[in-house]
Amino acid sequence: MSTIPDDAFRDTIGTIDEEGNRKFIFPKKPSGKFYEYRKWVSYFLLIILVANPFVKVNGNQFMMFNVMERRFNIFGFPFWPQDFYLFVLFMIVGVVFVILFTVIFGRIFCGWVCPQTIFLEMVFRRIEYWIEGDRGAQIRLSKQAWDSEKIRKKGIKWTLFLIISFFIANVFLAYLIGSDQLFRMMEESPSNNWSTLVALFIFTAVFYFIFVWFREQVCIIACPYGRLQGVLLDNKSINVAYDFVRGEKELGRAKFNKQEDRSLTAKGDCIDCKQCVHVCPTGIDIRNGTQLECVNCTACIDECDTIMESVGLPLGLIRYASEDEIEKKAKFKFTTRMKGYSAVLIILIGILIGMLFLRTEVEVSILRLPGQLYQHKGENISNIYTFKIINKTNEDLEDVHFKLIGVKGILKVVGNEDFKVPKQGIYKGTLFIEINQYGLDSDMTKLQIEVYNKEQKIETNTTNFLSPRSFD
Repeated sequence: MSTIPDDAFRDTIGTIDEEGNRKFIFPKKPSGKFYEYRKWVSYFLLIILVANPFVKVNGNQFMMFNVMERRFNIFGFPFWPQDFYLFVLFMIVGVVFVILFTVIFGRIFCGWVCPQTIFLEMVFRRIEYWIEGDRGAQIRLSKQAWDSEKIRKKGIKWTLFLIISFFIANVFLAYLIGSDQLFRMMEESPSNNWSTLVALFIFTAVFYFIFVWFREQVCIIACPYGRLQGVLLDNKSINVAYDFVRGEKELGRAKFNKQEDRSLTAKGDCIDCKQCVHVCPTGIDIRNGTQLECVNCTACIDECDTIMESVGLPLGLIRYASEDEIEKKAKFKFTTRMKGYSAVLIILIGILIGMLFLRTEVEVSILRLPGQLYQHKGENISNIYTFKIINKTNEDLEDVHFKLIGVKGILKVVGNEDFKVPKQGIYKGTLFIEINQYGLDSDMTKLQIEVYNKEQKIETNTTNFLSPRSFD
């Protein structure tokens, strides 16, 4: 028997033993109503997760996070480095939404939506159950000597895990560099893309390490989200919770005795079968209350309902509930804090939508060449400018040219007067503007320059024109 006191869960985690060594968890295969719901949700999200980098909207990859080039696509909207403020706002909206969701529903994101949980529980563990069997069989196999059976089962499992990890790494790479670029690299010789190949092997190794060894430690140790519960949750937040009022009553838990009518005694409805502990993927005892290791996966709800049904006691001993509902029978209320987060989220979404509508698909910047003053050309004053045109669309701008507005002058582009800007591309160049000195009223004149693609005006840009303070 362990000498650790009952409240030791507050000082340690379920994946560490008394000596501080890693303790591997062999959770029982879950089953039940919520598990079936989670399977459908998980497989739907897996399809989306895998398809995202390969689906295109208006020629744009649906989701892409090209950190190296600072180019991002979210829901088919392309974000260039110049749009980084929009990307940041998009991320802030996502964070506030997750915070609001956590305040109301607890860590439900981790159990139902998080890719780590979905891959681990719905892909890797299901393969493990298929090859090695349920909890008891896995424990026996772990203690078993390395005979032919163990080598065969472990070898098959690890090989499948490696193949799946390699597949996940390719999908992850498609998010980072774009699916088109990934397919091009597949067609070329590995020697032409050795750095990307090395990155692919590193990603494969990382995913393999996570899903073979590190596993639930990601949720418990590495992920900061669990620790946010301490500041986000309160007594009104809905969590996967144990009904300690009904489960303990006056005399506490007791083993089931089919000869007695528990409703006539002061014993709690919990029969201390520990099935909720055995089925938990992070190895905790939900009866100890809300813990950072709990990912709200609902496996304990299904398992407890199965036990309650088999012994003839009411279901829902473990269920989605707030602490106030369990202790005070209080109904759910949309609190002031929830209203505050909701207001912030609505305001941020409104600002984001407004900025997305104001965002231009073609961005033009025209700036005077740094360090250069004006030049005299007869009666004309000349300034030199650099320009940059960013084409965020998926169509080439075939015939781009400039027009000087509001003042008589000459605008000359160095090189081709009319040029082409490729789709999703950038064109940089130089131009001169000459204006008669007698048409200038001050030493700095605001100029408006219209940019056209063929006959269609795509943007109006404003810049400064320098000239002498006075003319002889």
